[in-house]
Amino acid sequence: MTKYIRTLSTALLTCGLAFPAAADWTIDGDTSALHFLSTKNSQVTEVHKFDSFKGNLSDSGKLNVEVDLSSVNTAIDIRNKRMQEMLFNVSKYATANFEATLTDTMMKLNAGDVVNGKVDGILTLHGQAVPTTFAVTVSQVDEDTLTVSTSAPTLIKAESFGLAKGVAALQEIAGLKSITTTVPVTFSVTLKR
Repeated sequence: MTKYIRTLSTALLTCGLAFPAAADWTIDGDTSALHFLSTKNSQVTEVHKFDSFKGNLSDSGKLNVEVDLSSVNTAIDIRNKRMQEMLFNVSKYATANFEATLTDTMMKLNAGDVVNGKVDGILTLHGQAVPTTFAVTVSQVDEDTLTVSTSAPTLIKAESFGLAKGVAALQEIAGLKSITTTVPVTFSVTLKR
């Protein structure tokens, strides 16, 4: 009997190691979006996005998001190229990263639950790590689906990340009177496990 219990315990332990009880959440790129706005000549505002970003969320609430800056999409090819080279300098700084820890209130939801709150983290962009807060709505769709969306835009200041010179260079090459250096950012992501 002791041998049987030992064998059964070993088998269960092996299964437990192979199939953890809970799995991390991963951003679903097909159903997620990350947008930002830019305003030029004081009154022309345009919506842009990043086509490629990824991330994961552990069951303990640790969030890591990585944005491919070369995937910037302004709907104009030459402007995309200029932003990649003159603003983001993607040859040196290929990604932007956001790291944070979600609160227990956001992580311990049941299917159908919705909660509003703030996510405080560190945004690293262009070699600068800056504390950044996003106001979000978190929804537990079902056991394996979580959605997180901004409930208000977060304002990102170019000066905070050493991007002001890049904005000025873009303004000059495009022959514009002005480009705002504060950019509203919004997102809507679906996480699956």
